[in-house]
Amino acid sequence: MDFFAFVSQEWLLVTTLIVLIYLYVWRDRIKSGRPVSPHEVTRLVNEGNAVLVDLRDNAEFKAGHIVGALNIPYAKLSKESTEVASHKDKTIILVDKLGQHAGAVGRFLGKEGFNVRRLGGGIAEWQAQNLPLVKGK
Repeated sequence: MDFFAFVSQEWLLVTTLIVLIYLYVWRDRIKSGRPVSPHEVTRLVNEGNAVLVDLRDNAEFKAGHIVGALNIPYAKLSKESTEVASHKDKTIILVDKLGQHAGAVGRFLGKEGFNVRRLGGGIAEWQAQNLPLVKGK
């Protein structure tokens, strides 16, 4: 009951705290690459303005991936950044399973000067919208 009394008495302080938390989360989300929808990914790739980087391990990549995606597993990205460096003039769209690694990689690549976006919902969202996947390779 003391918590609710505090909130009612210090509503301005509590509101300010909530707004600051929201701004922090929003800013961190943007720094790691703005999320894009599967349809926007398709448009960017078809226009030749983007490169897909699939962060999943090789087995998951071979089980099904988006056409034209580069497979650079999350754990090996810093070592293989030369493969990504050749595409610095394009938007890098990060793809992972559910979005768990794309944020950290997005922040890393953003600091390196890349224009980074993240596939919102990862490959799971791509599949949920019944978009095509390529198996093998």
